Amino acid sequence: MNATYSPGLEGVVAGTTAISTVGKKGRGLSYRGYSINDLAGRASFEEVAHLLLHGYLPDRDGLAQFRNRLVARRGLPPALKKVLEQLPADAHPMDVLRTGCSVLGALEPEGSSLDGERTAERLLASFPGMLMYWHHFATRHRRIDLELEEENFAGYLMTLLHGKRPDELKRRTVDASLTLYAEHEFNASTFAARVTASTLSDFYSAVTSAIGTLRGPLHGGANEEVMRLVSRFDSPEQAEAGLKEMLARKEKIMGFGHRVYKDMDPRSPIIRNWSRELADASGHRPLFAIFERIEQVVLEEKGLYPNLDFYSACAYHLCDIPTAMFTPFFVFARITGWSAHIMEQRQANRIFRPVAEYLGPDPLKYPPLEQRRQEP
Repeated sequence: MNATYSPGLEGVVAGTTAISTVGKKGRGLSYRGYSINDLAGRASFEEVAHLLLHGYLPDRDGLAQFRNRLVARRGLPPALKKVLEQLPADAHPMDVLRTGCSVLGALEPEGSSLDGERTAERLLASFPGMLMYWHHFATRHRRIDLELEEENFAGYLMTLLHGKRPDELKRRTVDASLTLYAEHEFNASTFAARVTASTLSDFYSAVTSAIGTLRGPLHGGANEEVMRLVSRFDSPEQAEAGLKEMLARKEKIMGFGHRVYKDMDPRSPIIRNWSRELADASGHRPLFAIFERIEQVVLEEKGLYPNLDFYSACAYHLCDIPTAMFTPFFVFARITGWSAHIMEQRQANRIFRPVAEYLGPDPLKYPPLEQRRQEP
């Protein structure tokens, strides 16, 4: 068998999909044929979630029915709440979601592959409650009500987090960010989900694999790292000096560059505009100016453009979302894309089994125990 070595599987076509295009000439980023620019500017996240999970944009009645199903599926089993109450307050929120997903899978096992859409909707509806229930219990020992009547998904998220409805600009910003994060073809976490699904494992196991993959700072954790970087600086001038020192030491600057996009990530200008609007409305223009200066320095010094994670860190910070929750908000959106890919994988399945290039020693003769030397 002739095989071509490609580190990180870069450039390797590992499957087919009808869910999204990423960086395709003349198409850009699209979800089931619809441009991200149209979806992020005109559709609610619930419309986008329905598009990804069910394959088409709903009409008014279909959207209302979808929202009603999500509202009805928000509650958590008492046994899951007990598990969440046992998790330490200093646990990473991504660990909470990974655990919550696995426990829910044990309590509400998938009956068959035909249950995929139901399971996907259940996870979409319940993930926010898992995290926020743990958060409020761990920080204030409060057991919050998860079954709110708020129909808007972004509004529900923010109300659970802050205990009150968000203002409209923050709600719309979070809504747009969820659309931008919802799907991105064969990225690392989606590929992990498809690999697990290809073994004919259950839906929850595939999603748990994806959460674990997204936790890494080279994937979903990048927006958290961006905020930690920006928090070091008090002014654009300080940020410029600090960035140049980091680049001189060849340190990696998170939130820039992309394996697929050689120029601008098409999602970046959209979230940048929302960040600017939030900064202007809230009096945080100096913070936004630090982000702008970092963007300028990295472009001039490295020729790299910001990806979605860079300005999403700014937007989430200005929406008063704790930094440790940035990546979980990514999960709240990407569960739609993961689910769509799991269901697509099942429709025409072939188990993933790549080959490896062996770099170990030539064949060795087995030595008797008394003749062996302790390796250093």
